Amino acid sequence: MIKRTIKQLSEMISIQNDIDSFADLMVEGITIDSRKIQKGNLFIPFKGDRADGHKYVAESIEKGAVAALWQKDVPNPPADLPILIVEDCLVALQEVARKYRAELDVKVVGITGSNGKTTTKDMTAGLLSLHYKVQKTEGNFNNHIGLPLTVLGLRDDTEIAVLEMGMSGRGEIDFLTNLACPDAVVITNIGESHMLDLGSRQGIAEAKLEIMSGLKDGGLAVLYGDEPLLMKRIQQFKGNVKIKTFGRSTSNDLYPTEITQLEHGNLFTINGVKESFELPVLGTHNILNALAAMLIANHFLIPFEKMNEGLVAIKLTNMRMELVEGKNGEKIINDAYNASPTSMMAAIELISNIQGYRKKILVLGDMLELGPQEEQYHLQIGEGLKADRIDLLFTYGQLGSKIAAGARKELGTERVFAFTDKNALIKELENHVDEQTLVLVKASRGMKLEEIVTSLQK
Repeated sequence: MIKRTIKQLSEMISIQNDIDSFADLMVEGITIDSRKIQKGNLFIPFKGDRADGHKYVAESIEKGAVAALWQKDVPNPPADLPILIVEDCLVALQEVARKYRAELDVKVVGITGSNGKTTTKDMTAGLLSLHYKVQKTEGNFNNHIGLPLTVLGLRDDTEIAVLEMGMSGRGEIDFLTNLACPDAVVITNIGESHMLDLGSRQGIAEAKLEIMSGLKDGGLAVLYGDEPLLMKRIQQFKGNVKIKTFGRSTSNDLYPTEITQLEHGNLFTINGVKESFELPVLGTHNILNALAAMLIANHFLIPFEKMNEGLVAIKLTNMRMELVEGKNGEKIINDAYNASPTSMMAAIELISNIQGYRKKILVLGDMLELGPQEEQYHLQIGEGLKADRIDLLFTYGQLGSKIAAGARKELGTERVFAFTDKNALIKELENHVDEQTLVLVKASRGMKLEEIVTSLQK
């Protein structure tokens, strides 16, 4: 993590007050959460509509923070505390991160995409860890606040940082990539998430391709080659970079040649390599995420033949194709972290193809941020279900009810249950599960369907 004196920090950002009396204090780490203060931290308060972090500055210093920032337009800065007055606390955080990244001798991998960002990040970090000291984005610290905090948490001896870059609108990825200055980037795919803000898949593709603007000269861009929206636009890119593609099509630089579904994952082979690879993650779509990670690892001189050692040890962030067991012996695929039409269909395809269960149940909730066509997307998910592959459907939420409406044409009314009360859904679902049941739980993060998984496990 960042270790700098107050004087050194003042050379990284513009300070508007006299700091001579505490200029030699050493800052070790930066936090924006007063509840997580560690000794030596610099506390950065944010002023929001509902809360003002400046109220906790004194408390944070009592807990061990050596100093705190203070935004210029907030009145009454405490004169008796080590305070650094700045024009804007968020801008100061971002600028410190930018300067710190420039001072570090670290390679950076930036990862974005509509689906699979976090999974690809975890896989990439796992493979690179075979040869390097690696740090990665933790949790969902992938935005204009989280990414700077991740950068400031990098250790001096970190050799490669794998940074996830999220967005909700245009310009956000451009900002993140130019702060991180990646040596390699990945765009996992173009889906329908953020359609509300960007209007079309074309708009989403353009926003994701902003990641190229920060890519270093001579760097590597790894793209999903089966997406025409990406491939058409990347041909117009003028920078001096290398392009590698992955996908199902044999026209890609890397593609799977054979896939065998296992009980807890997949076994697959790739073009040009004799060895087989075992991926302990459910879903054939996750093989594509693995291919992206493998191209990045190979760029950093890790041979494909060594990568199985890293893949078999992959640990994904929770609630992403996580297989758990319920109290009645049922198996539950917890994929409740996020959802879009693309990822929803991939998850349904997975459960449809898994063998060995007497009953298969879908528990699906609202997919958010899909724009004016959101109801149609949900209807199409329901209409695409197959009566011979899925036994029961439970939906949660107003948009989830559209999935139910679409599914009744194929599954019939007796096999479809629509709820807007989560507890009522759980109570009914518990009547239908046993040790021969496989349950998929999936929705956008805001629906909090992990609460259903937890209830089934208790």
